[in-house]
Amino acid sequence: MTEPVEQATEKKSRGRVRRDEIEARAHVLEEEFKAQVAATRAQIDATNVKIEARTGRNLPLAILIGIGLGLLLIGSLVFIKALFMIFTGALIAFTTFELASALRFAGRDVPRWPSVVAGLGSIPAAFYLGGQGRWLVVLGAIAFVAVWRLAESLGKNHKANANDLWKDVAAGTFVQVYVPFLGSFAVLLAAQDGGEWWALAFLLVVISVDVGAYASGLVFGKHPMAPRISPKKTWEGFAGSVLAALIAGVLVSIFMLHEPWWFGLIFGAVMVFTGTIGDLTESLVKRDLGIKDISTWLPGHGGFLDRLDSILPSAAAAYVLFVIFS
Repeated sequence: MTEPVEQATEKKSRGRVRRDEIEARAHVLEEEFKAQVAATRAQIDATNVKIEARTGRNLPLAILIGIGLGLLLIGSLVFIKALFMIFTGALIAFTTFELASALRFAGRDVPRWPSVVAGLGSIPAAFYLGGQGRWLVVLGAIAFVAVWRLAESLGKNHKANANDLWKDVAAGTFVQVYVPFLGSFAVLLAAQDGGEWWALAFLLVVISVDVGAYASGLVFGKHPMAPRISPKKTWEGFAGSVLAALIAGVLVSIFMLHEPWWFGLIFGAVMVFTGTIGDLTESLVKRDLGIKDISTWLPGHGGFLDRLDSILPSAAAAYVLFVIFS
């Protein structure tokens, strides 16, 4: 009887030792996995820090937000044009508000909510009334904001001398022209017969310009393009944006717009010109205001204007090309 008991005890002991060995090995593997994950995360963080230091942007967040906005724009254009009008109106509203807020931070008393309400009028006007009706609405919006500021000056909290008052009116006019007026060209273009494909085409080319400039500048960028305006932009980045724009222009011209390949070169060249000018213009505005980003509403991007700066003037240029060539 003793021998079977001893054998059973020995088996149990061996079983416990084996379980302990398995648990110890699993613990070692778990610790190694955690260490590997931590090392990989530290490496990714270090890479992101280097990229952010060189480009001024948080790359993962910028990509995620850019993809999200891009999908919303493309989906609204392809399926229901009215959704594109609504989505564009929302972007214009946020952008108008943040630009007016930035100008107020710099000392210009620009009415924010009246600017948003007035600017929004140009979006449905462009969609339903066309070019002439839109012009009237835009002029009315400028007059509305100017009269609002002049009326505010009669109160105690918004008093200003004549010189500052006219500067405030000029700043309010700038907001209306820069954001709602230029942005409404995208809606005006999409509202035309087949215009949704032109709107989608110019957006894809402008996105290609930004991606080409970003990637090329990150890898090859050495020579500053406009150091006083935007220190992060380089001639190498600009070369990459030109190459990307021409390739994208030819592709969308042939497969989306059904235009000859040479029109794609024109389309791409115009988009890279207007996109770069828009980007530098916004950088100049931020430099004059003494800020890095117009706002911090979009992590990795800054503000809405930081994403729309190259799109706004390109929308107007795309509409002109549509009128000439379509």
